Amino acid sequence: MADLECFAARADKSTLPIVALTADALDGWLKDQPKTRVGWVKRNGFRAKPASHLVLPDSSGAPACVLLGVTGTDDLWSWGGAAAALPEGRYRLEEGPVAVDPDRAALGWALGHYRFDRYKKAEGAARTLVWPAKTDRQGVEAVARAVMLARDLINTPAGDMGPGELATAAHALAREFKGKCKTTVGDDLLRDNFPMIHAVGRASSRAPRLIDLSWGKASDPKVTLVGKGVCFDTGGLDLKPSSGMLMMKKDMGGAAQALALARMVMAAKLKVRLRVLIPAVENSVSGDAFRPMDILSSRKGLTVEIGNTDAEGRLVLADALALACEEKPELLMDFATLTGAARVALGTEVPALFSTDDAVAGAVMAAGERVSDPVWRMPLVDAYDSQLDSKIADLNNAPPGGYGGAITAALFLRRFVTPEIPWFHIDVMAWNTKTKPGRPEGGE
Repeated sequence: MADLECFAARADKSTLPIVALTADALDGWLKDQPKTRVGWVKRNGFRAKPASHLVLPDSSGAPACVLLGVTGTDDLWSWGGAAAALPEGRYRLEEGPVAVDPDRAALGWALGHYRFDRYKKAEGAARTLVWPAKTDRQGVEAVARAVMLARDLINTPAGDMGPGELATAAHALAREFKGKCKTTVGDDLLRDNFPMIHAVGRASSRAPRLIDLSWGKASDPKVTLVGKGVCFDTGGLDLKPSSGMLMMKKDMGGAAQALALARMVMAAKLKVRLRVLIPAVENSVSGDAFRPMDILSSRKGLTVEIGNTDAEGRLVLADALALACEEKPELLMDFATLTGAARVALGTEVPALFSTDDAVAGAVMAAGERVSDPVWRMPLVDAYDSQLDSKIADLNNAPPGGYGGAITAALFLRRFVTPEIPWFHIDVMAWNTKTKPGRPEGGE
């Protein structure tokens, strides 16, 4: 695969140095600078705020250097902001008072160049960064390409990203890394005992399916990813209002996270036996749609009363989680744009983490802090489990009341996970509601 176009192998005569500065380091740096530079910085009101920049001229007025405000050594997003805001040209890192982590700077630069241009040509000048010394280029590119894959999949409208197109993306990923991918489609879901995936997706003219990607040696530790692939969610017969449907192309965001993470794992050649399961459906309205108060069977054998057809994501995930547990993976994780309740609790930028394993949850939270991608653990409150009770089935998919919705959704999923298997569930927004440095509005 070609190198990312936002990087250059070497500097040329026009390459401008970038000096990274924190607000605290700015004054010390200025003490060693000519009076003309000090005056320029002060006249322009540059205070080294994160993601801010200032181009310094030479004696002829031509650009000579760029100052970039950062939060510290491992700042990611200020470099993303610079990639989008600096004038056209080629740049390089200049050693300064703030030591810069080259991998973080390069990754931020790459993510700052992301544009979703499938339908509209991206505008803006070309900016390239000379690869910083000691950068793990392969690692940076692997992460950047994975993030961009997720963003592209989520940003694509449902008309062009249905269950079939999502399966095509998974098959392409498997081919690229010499993995295997199979798909169970339509009524074959009933034959192979995935009744809830079939029930949720059968009303659409685009057949539901289960995507099953595998990679790695069978003898390596089994790690399984499950992603919610609801390619569009009308709410079903419990129809959403039009305002509630506006972003529902992102309801396959969990599947996008799973495929992006799989891409990172395979590119890094981790010694795991990887499996990715994606129930891909469209929750539509037709005469064949499943109904409130229907009773659905599940792969695990539990029966589910439908309290609300708009709580469909947990239904398709349940069949996939049950399948995942049948081969007893050493680690099981799922990703889903599952509840608005998680957004109410934590906002749009901090995904909710639920886990049956304290060590796993702690490791995930610590990793998130290290890479500026925080999650927050929320409790699986056993006392709330009874809210899933049904008088005529084993459980209800949407308990009445509305309180603790993210927790009860996670408890529903837990019913389909073998207790001995370390498992975590991330309830994710998968969408930037506004543009921030390195993170454009849209899929994330």
